[in-house]
Amino acid sequence: MGPKMEILKQDHVPSHLEPLLKYSGIDATVAVQACHTLEETRWLLELAEQFSFIGAVVGWVDLCNPDVDEQLEQLASHPKFCGIRHIVQDEPDDQFMLHEDFLRGLSRLGKFDLTYDLLLYPRHLPVAAEVVRRFPEQPFVLDHISKPFIKEHQLSPWDTDIRRLSKFENVYCKISGMVTEADWQSWKPSDFTPYLDVVFESFGTKRIMIGSDWPVCTLAGSYAQVMQVADNYLRRLSRDEQEYIWNSTPTKFYGPKW
Repeated sequence: MGPKMEILKQDHVPSHLEPLLKYSGIDATVAVQACHTLEETRWLLELAEQFSFIGAVVGWVDLCNPDVDEQLEQLASHPKFCGIRHIVQDEPDDQFMLHEDFLRGLSRLGKFDLTYDLLLYPRHLPVAAEVVRRFPEQPFVLDHISKPFIKEHQLSPWDTDIRRLSKFENVYCKISGMVTEADWQSWKPSDFTPYLDVVFESFGTKRIMIGSDWPVCTLAGSYAQVMQVADNYLRRLSRDEQEYIWNSTPTKFYGPKW
């Protein structure tokens, strides 16, 4: 956590989130890992046992570990463990996901009915497309629409790469993490419209879900503000389409463990 991130340098726990969910009319949420440790994953699962509104947990294991099957088997025995994420955006090698040991670990997720969250920067999208091409039966979801350069109002080449990735039917997209890619102090909802237009044109309405990125989003906006950005955009859609995005799609994607 760098400069101007003091708001994050404190505990953020489910009891802080619960009233925010109720205010925004959210019944359940998915807790997603932030650290590359098994300890954090086990802690998230403990929290999910204590707080019923945590419907599922996306954790972390070292997919490059030769013993990954053993780790996955232990975690998958928990009814709320639904998927894996690795913070690829922090890896120094942009080709990290194409390493043989990572691909081998990724190939094991299907055995345990686990999803995979793609946490990437725009420059990683071509690599992601190659990865998902190799695993057509593996469910993937792209987090934070891959963090495009919203502050700079730059669409290209992100838009082209998003469209290419969306061609793979096993890839979903999570509308989240946008406010922190905009100007933290002066963003406005219209800043996100061009990016949301690309996402919806690419993925349609049945492979999109909403995420808050709480508490990271508080660097630039409250939980309620983030949900309002999504809600305002979705109002142009039918009720059935909105129901897919808010409920049916995330339940379908993460739901077998709920």
